[in-house]
Amino acid sequence: MKYPAVLSFADILPDLDSFDTIIDARSESEYALDRIPGAINAPVLDDAQRIRVGTLYKQVGAFEAKRVGAPLVAANIARHIETLFASKPREWKPLVYCWRGGNRSGSMAHILAKIGWPVVQLDGGYKAYRAHVASALENPPELDFRVVCGTTGSGKSRLLETLDRMGAQVLDLEKLAAHRGSVLGHLPDEPQPTQKMFESQIWHQLRHYDPSRPVFVESESKKVGNLRVPDAVMKRMRASPCISLSLSRENRVRLLMEDYEHFCKDPAALTGQLDHLVQLHGHEKIKAWHEMANNGAMADLVDQLLVEHYDPAYLRSIDRNFVQFPKAEVLELGDIAASDFEAAARRLHPA
Repeated sequence: MKYPAVLSFADILPDLDSFDTIIDARSESEYALDRIPGAINAPVLDDAQRIRVGTLYKQVGAFEAKRVGAPLVAANIARHIETLFASKPREWKPLVYCWRGGNRSGSMAHILAKIGWPVVQLDGGYKAYRAHVASALENPPELDFRVVCGTTGSGKSRLLETLDRMGAQVLDLEKLAAHRGSVLGHLPDEPQPTQKMFESQIWHQLRHYDPSRPVFVESESKKVGNLRVPDAVMKRMRASPCISLSLSRENRVRLLMEDYEHFCKDPAALTGQLDHLVQLHGHEKIKAWHEMANNGAMADLVDQLLVEHYDPAYLRSIDRNFVQFPKAEVLELGDIAASDFEAAARRLHPA
């Protein structure tokens, strides 16, 4: 094959995991919004340079933009070769892409090929990749989803984490979304990814699952924080067999106190989130909950939130949204120790 090889995403996909490095040649802000999973960022033009060259292209013309952009591109590619790629062997096989598969990735691919590396350039760039992801998520693979259901605090996320450590196939949407899936679910110091990146991560995981083995997933709502689960994936989940995780309310309170320790340390952050429930519970109830949080009565507050908010909401939605829940396998937890979740996971995923 002559290099650089310019291939479509359909041609690349069967061998996508065989590339030693996937290089995103776009700017740092483009990379931050979404990228092919596993790609590293090696900008051919950084954000400021891209704006400068783009402005010249629009206001002066293509020749002037290319005259100014060429030395910037050359310097950036040289720096990446001297730093990121200096130790790569002759057999190193990279994939390079930019926005549309044009000048930026083409420039880098050309130089890497001249050095002697068997480089492949993605024809159509990120836009071609993104079109594939959107299409694939409209018709996701036929997988044997097993939906872990249970009231708030019953340990669904901990069970999924345990199953994952034991080698089971797990689609942890809350982990991918960096959110615990409720009004109090925002994770401190961890912003949610963009919608496109969330979808990229879901696509990446779905395509690697073995369809002959079950995939465990939590009974999420359509939105996890600000992110929306793709409709076709949600439809498959809601039609799938369910597992009903059961834990006493006392232990659920203990578990939530552990998982939401940041709120116990920062009552102001908690009361700010509780304000989102005013329309459902009224100002007087929210004021009472504020007082409980500010006075350190966190366990009592968590218990009230379960009884008056989370449990009724769960009971209203679970039968309606997950059609096989009435036939769910019941899985009871006696406590919240790691050994309890390991025993439950072994029932679902025997060694």
